[in-house]
Amino acid sequence: QVQLVESGGGLVQPGGSLRLSCAASGSIFSINAMGWHRQAPGKQRELVAAITFVGTTNYADSVKGRFTISRDNGNNTVYLQMNSLKPEDTAVYYCNANTKITTRLGIRNLDAWGQGTLVTVSS
Repeated sequence: QVQLVESGGGLVQPGGSLRLSCAASGSIFSINAMGWHRQAPGKQRELVAAITFVGTTNYADSVKGRFTISRDNGNNTVYLQMNSLKPEDTAVYYCNANTKITTRLGIRNLDAWGQGTLVTVSS
């Protein structure tokens, strides 16, 4: 299986910055896309940003120009640098990885999720 461990959430004032990290471990054969999603109270989970193995990125319109996603393929880690944070960015942020894992029966696809980290933007 795969474990995704997130860190870096917390309380920050509007206009401030946070950096989220997510490290993947387990029986990983390869990781294609990695990304961050978020879910605010009473709302559906939404994609924030994603990055492919070769570094192609995709962002939600609401975070373009403020958030930057990056990854360290050697350490199976993805980061989300969040600048100019707004109260509407308050949510639980979840890491996601599209992986191939090794099993006794061979290689299989696994879409893995982290447990979530809370980001609160408030004065």
